[in-house]
Amino acid sequence: MYVIYAYVAYLIVSIGLTIWVAQTLSKNGLVFLVECFGHDRTLAESTNHLLVVGFYLVNLGWILLTLRFGASPEDAADVIRFLSTKIGIVVVALGFMHFFNMNAIAKFGRKVGTWFREEQWAAQARPASPEA
Repeated sequence: MYVIYAYVAYLIVSIGLTIWVAQTLSKNGLVFLVECFGHDRTLAESTNHLLVVGFYLVNLGWILLTLRFGASPEDAADVIRFLSTKIGIVVVALGFMHFFNMNAIAKFGRKVGTWFREEQWAAQARPASPEA
């Protein structure tokens, strides 16, 4: 009897938490991405959307895969242990995904930023064309 309620509660809380984290990171991360990508808002928004999709895929897959692990709860105390363990694992996975994404963005952002600076330096180094 407790198993179905525990699974439903786990799915609701975990999926809700994943959606909230993805929206928060997307909203607040866009400013960071715009800066990383040389103020190219289109590139930043596109990258932001791709990161959110990947975040959802990995985390929802993790949530669904971990559903089968662990002992089925037999009483109310087991339900609390079950949920705290499962949701704790999801929170740790969300944290790892966040740090992985931030590391990847920082590395890629520095690379793209270098490209933009090189283009700016090249444009400044070009001699001005003579007026006709």
